[in-house]
Amino acid sequence: MLTRVSSPRLLTTDHTPSQIDVIGSHVTAAPFNVLVKMILEWARGHKSKFVCVANTHMLVEAYQRPSFGDVLKSADMVTPDGMPLVWMLKWMGVQTQDRVAGLDLMQGLCQQASEQKVSIFFLGSQSQILQKMKHRLAQEFPGLLIAGMEPLPFRPLTPAEDQALIQQVNASGAGLVMIALGCPKQEHWMAVHKNRIKAVMIGLGGAFPVYAGLHRRAPAWMRTMGLEWFYRLIQEPRRLWARYATTIPVFIYLALRQIWHRFIVSD
Repeated sequence: MLTRVSSPRLLTTDHTPSQIDVIGSHVTAAPFNVLVKMILEWARGHKSKFVCVANTHMLVEAYQRPSFGDVLKSADMVTPDGMPLVWMLKWMGVQTQDRVAGLDLMQGLCQQASEQKVSIFFLGSQSQILQKMKHRLAQEFPGLLIAGMEPLPFRPLTPAEDQALIQQVNASGAGLVMIALGCPKQEHWMAVHKNRIKAVMIGLGGAFPVYAGLHRRAPAWMRTMGLEWFYRLIQEPRRLWARYATTIPVFIYLALRQIWHRFIVSD
């Protein structure tokens, strides 16, 4: 069960997942292994849940667009992807918080799922990317049960196509559905399909092409210092420049304002 943390001075020392407000969105605070364990428990029971892997872009989108903010509030778990969110949670007193990034979460779940015989359905992205992923998954997790892999068109599915996809996923017996449609499309998709897909849905955004080897991941030292965004910008400047230019300054402003009100003005 998730608990809400509201005290600005609370130092979280146990490992019970808590929902903590970060610029208006509820981020799930707990160590990486605790969140993986919870997701696998849901998956073994075929619970219809959905998990958002949140970075600064996602939280700014949720702040600026209330309808998307409602989607995040309805999520069963919102993990802190990106060091700025981890630093914010630590400012709020969660001293044991790890970064729970999409690629790390995917690999951690695949490892545990292969051992616990929980099957995974991979949804979205492109056929060639899924095939490269399948090859690497077979090498790294030979016991992993892949329930299915299905790319999706860029256009919206017709009601008949959507119903057929739901039946395909449910009939596969998957306990986990890993989705790569990009933010905010994948989050809206998961919210709409909650209680229709009988599995835990996880929005993984750009994790698929990185795992497939099409994009390179930032070195560990850059990830630790919170510079992975810069590494990604160098690789995809045209696609990411406008996003970063319009979201990073907003996140910094909102984060500093929240810290000021909670720790300075409230004293």
